[in-house]
Amino acid sequence: MIKALLTIDDVSSKNTPAIVDYLCEKNIPAIMFAVGQLALANPEEMIYALQHGFVVGNHSYSHPNFSSLSEAEWKKEIDDNEKVLNDFYAKAGVERRFRPFRFPYGDKGGDNKDAIQDYLRKQGFNKVKDTQLDYPWWSEMGLDKDIDTFWTFDFAEYNIREGSGFTLDDVMKRIYDKEPGSGAALLTENSNHFLLLHAHDETDALVPGYYRIFIEELLKNGVTFVAPEFI
Repeated sequence: MIKALLTIDDVSSKNTPAIVDYLCEKNIPAIMFAVGQLALANPEEMIYALQHGFVVGNHSYSHPNFSSLSEAEWKKEIDDNEKVLNDFYAKAGVERRFRPFRFPYGDKGGDNKDAIQDYLRKQGFNKVKDTQLDYPWWSEMGLDKDIDTFWTFDFAEYNIREGSGFTLDDVMKRIYDKEPGSGAALLTENSNHFLLLHAHDETDALVPGYYRIFIEELLKNGVTFVAPEFI
């Protein structure tokens, strides 16, 4: 059996409700990571996700590379988005029980990494349970100790853009790749994964329902989607 926790970055977008509806239809849980500016630009879509039971975590306020920020700047990115999220949870009438965090681009802050991790702990962010991930590189990279939520497999569908040369077929190749250059091979029996997908209207414009296509491919291959647990 292949078990996977689905995570969706860059909420909210115009296609967020369609993603929510599809996941609810398939009874697939997920953690959504919100960018403050995007949530404010698409408020109804943000509330829709919350009211349909999805955990929405902090993905920073403006999606910068954290290694390029000063201490004051990275704290502001985290804190400003916390205010946005708290406000949206309140407007949605939903209790905010869990507070996961994901760095934009997986950039953990460079020389500031330890300070940021300590700040996330002191601010009460929740670590997503990852003891089921037994890849040697996961612990070698210190991901088992970090508070933020990383991933084992990236669909990379955000590269599907006009003129990029990256297509739906390239994502399918990634799904079936047995020796990926980074992360873990997805379709390996008895494996566990944290999957990374994005809520991008730009991708939807070129490949309508892209999220549905990829998830259906995983379901066809026996992937079971699991609910997040928090430490």
